[in-house]
Amino acid sequence: MRGSGNVFADFDVPDANLRQLRAILAAEIVKALDKERLTVRDAEVRTGFAAADFSRIRQIKLDRFTVDRLMRILGRLNRDVQIQISVAPRGRSASRRLSSPLAA
Repeated sequence: MRGSGNVFADFDVPDANLRQLRAILAAEIVKALDKERLTVRDAEVRTGFAAADFSRIRQIKLDRFTVDRLMRILGRLNRDVQIQISVAPRGRSASRRLSSPLAA
């Protein structure tokens, strides 16, 4: 069996697309923290977001985070985020893709 590319959808999790987007954004935040060797305290000072927020992101506890909030955190970490949405032809589900220059 082949997956859809969205593990949340594959397991019929409610709000699968939203959960996947939050997970992708959180992964980019963790990459930024690791690349710059920032502790949660360093990230707090740099971004103005609480150190506890970064701990939750590292622990993948994302229920408290909106997409907007995660994008603002990335912005304060000097990351550019672009979200591209395309509409599929009738009869197929819509395609959603996150494109980010960080995916290197």
